[in-house]
Amino acid sequence: MDGAARRIDLPVDTLDHATAAAEAARLSAEIERANRAYYQEDAPEISDADYDALLARLAAIEARFPDLATAASPTRRVGAAAAAGFREVVHARPMLSLDNAMSDGEVREFAARVRRFLSLADDAALPLTSEAKIDGLSLSLRYEGGALVSAATRGDGSRGEDVTANARTIADIPHRLPAGAPAVLEVRGEVYLGWEDFTALNAAQEAQGQKRFVNPRNAAAGSLRQLDPAVTANRPLRFLAHGWGEVSAPLADTQYGFMMALKALGFPVSDTLVQVEGEEQAIAHWAALLARRPSLGFDIDGVVHKVDRLDWQERLGFVARSPRWAIAHKFPPEQALTRLVAIDIQVGRTGALTPVARLAPISVGGVVVTNATLHNEDEIARKDLRVGDLVLVQRAGDVIPQVLCHRTPEAEHAALPTFAFPDHCPECGSLATREPGEAVRRCTGGLTCPAQRLERLKHFVSRRAVDIEGLGGERLAAFIALGWLERPGDLYRLPERETEIAALDGWGRQSAAKLAIAIAARREVPLDRLLFALGIRHVGEVTARDLARAVGDWPALAALLDALVAHDPAPAEGETPERHAKRVGAELAAMVGVAGIGPEVATALRDFWAEPHNRETVADLLGFVTPLPARIETRESPVAGKTLVFTGTLETMSRDEAKAAAERLGARVAGSVSAKTDLVIAGRDAGSKLRKATELGLEVIDETAWRAILAAV
Repeated sequence: MDGAARRIDLPVDTLDHATAAAEAARLSAEIERANRAYYQEDAPEISDADYDALLARLAAIEARFPDLATAASPTRRVGAAAAAGFREVVHARPMLSLDNAMSDGEVREFAARVRRFLSLADDAALPLTSEAKIDGLSLSLRYEGGALVSAATRGDGSRGEDVTANARTIADIPHRLPAGAPAVLEVRGEVYLGWEDFTALNAAQEAQGQKRFVNPRNAAAGSLRQLDPAVTANRPLRFLAHGWGEVSAPLADTQYGFMMALKALGFPVSDTLVQVEGEEQAIAHWAALLARRPSLGFDIDGVVHKVDRLDWQERLGFVARSPRWAIAHKFPPEQALTRLVAIDIQVGRTGALTPVARLAPISVGGVVVTNATLHNEDEIARKDLRVGDLVLVQRAGDVIPQVLCHRTPEAEHAALPTFAFPDHCPECGSLATREPGEAVRRCTGGLTCPAQRLERLKHFVSRRAVDIEGLGGERLAAFIALGWLERPGDLYRLPERETEIAALDGWGRQSAAKLAIAIAARREVPLDRLLFALGIRHVGEVTARDLARAVGDWPALAALLDALVAHDPAPAEGETPERHAKRVGAELAAMVGVAGIGPEVATALRDFWAEPHNRETVADLLGFVTPLPARIETRESPVAGKTLVFTGTLETMSRDEAKAAAERLGARVAGSVSAKTDLVIAGRDAGSKLRKATELGLEVIDETAWRAILAAV
């Protein structure tokens, strides 16, 4: 989990209702974000252990405060909704998740709960099945009349994605079942990639200049969820059955018997599946599979134990998002000791400085690990990591490498120099600042920093900024690669290369000439749009517009920025760095003197202009661009001086046109609803903003009423 998100969680039994409600909302949001990353984007952001901890804490809060347990809670749902591009399939029976056991003791507790529910004696026999838990993508195969009619991913547990055409390309999946199969049969299992196939696939990706997959699970999920089945057909996907959904006629009266019947019908079943007598044998099988794990040839992250008798499964039933009759006995993350060779600082596209541990190569869980994220400077300090340390490394959730701690003998560790986190960007040399309350340090040289160049230039030319047509991300990236673009002023030098551009692949004389015309048309830019285009942190469209209107023209804005940089008071006696930063931020905001611009924005303006690289870049840009004074003619109107919010889809005008019309009437258009909002204009399919406006008792009108206001003035 990112260090910026790390927090101290108060014990659930100490929370009052208001605090618990806020905590439940935070946990729900984090879990939903993790679900989208895992199920829809095939790019998990947090480890399985961190995810399980979030879910367990939310469940504990809901158990203490039952009124907080809504039907929409992540504790009652599985996964995420189907992604765009796939037809939805409604599962005849929900595809639920499993509760986790993180220790032998929790497996014993599971067995005790089953016995209590079934009114069995504490020492009564409890037949179970036990098999490896494949780390892949869940798939449900539906057969009618012996023919495969659909294949769907888990999705949110109730509705999944229709991937039938792709599933037909997997050799392990039968297209037709032999005689005697039930009229309706849903077989459920995991799509996965073996280690050798994963390595070969990544080698092929690299040879074709394409992005490598992070791990076999992501590769399998991404391969199955292709919009073009031909791509899936070229990926060596495998399938293992582990259960079933709807079935018109029973195939057996035990879990093991049913799985053997599926095997007889042609479905692959794991050779790790065994029948065991009670929890102690199940735990022993878990230990045996943990020992076998490095030699299996594919990823597993635990062992699934299930009550073997199907009549008992029926009696036990389900709770919320999981069955009472099964549990996933998770493996501990694999760990290994290696040497911390170096700590490198990577600069992200938004300027965030992220430390990365460079490690002496070590095999962890069958994967050779050579680097791991260290999140931020606080994380390094907290763990007291130093270059040269012997460190303990694990693959969190068997996916994300992380450094847990150092294991260097104390005398040797003390002799190593502490790591000094840089206060300047390693890519461009600009000052790297850290805002109060944030764990991340960011480069302030966004306009010229090589690591941020593409994203900053894409923003600069975008429709709401300077709006230069014909310069999408691919074209900008190509010009950067040719060395033609380093800063915004270079965009205006491109017409000098018109002949060279015309000769590039995908271009021509006419398209190169159009680009030159589009660039020439943007030599005069309204001050607010130019300010927004500079990409100053926290300065969005509305803030840029308010500031530009307040100062009027560029000379006045430059004078204000100079004054902000010059304001550098020394800390008062006994004043902490945090209190000093807070005081100076308030003073800077007072100097700006514009409603809605507080310490955060004022400090960001100061930091931007304090960086010489940025001043040089702006000076270069002003050699080509003339900022137009930000004086918008307004008329008296019922909305003059009011704050408006548009939400939903407007039928008769674009959102940009509606905003422009509102500003001409003297209104301020905000992007979010708050108690300071005066009027909300709700179009078709208005959602959360409309709900919030209603809760706050704000005035809300529809598009027809908005058109009437425009017509009246």
